[in-house]
Amino acid sequence: MTSKQIKQEAARYTKFVEWSDEDQCFIGRCPEIMGGGVHGPDEAKVYMELCQAVEEMIALIHTDGHPLPEPLSAKKFSGKFILRVEPALHRRLAAKALATGESLNTFCLKTLAKA
Repeated sequence: MTSKQIKQEAARYTKFVEWSDEDQCFIGRCPEIMGGGVHGPDEAKVYMELCQAVEEMIALIHTDGHPLPEPLSAKKFSGKFILRVEPALHRRLAAKALATGESLNTFCLKTLAKA
């Protein structure tokens, strides 16, 4: 497999870099391809290192003859999921939604979107 083909494969996978207060550095991850990640003080450098690490993992997977995992971008999502919470939390969320004049669904959606 050529370097260009590996780069094209790697582009299909979700990569993200975010600041970690706990580690006091940026952490880059690609959960579909690798369990760990890369880290460092410079966000752009961490992203570049992450891209390189993903490409290396894809090359190894091909070398070992294993199939690549399906990228999240290829999966279909309904937009619905069930979340089980303790009854006390359910009650608090319902009360906060009522206080804002929103449905529980709308309130939770807005709260999750901030995460």
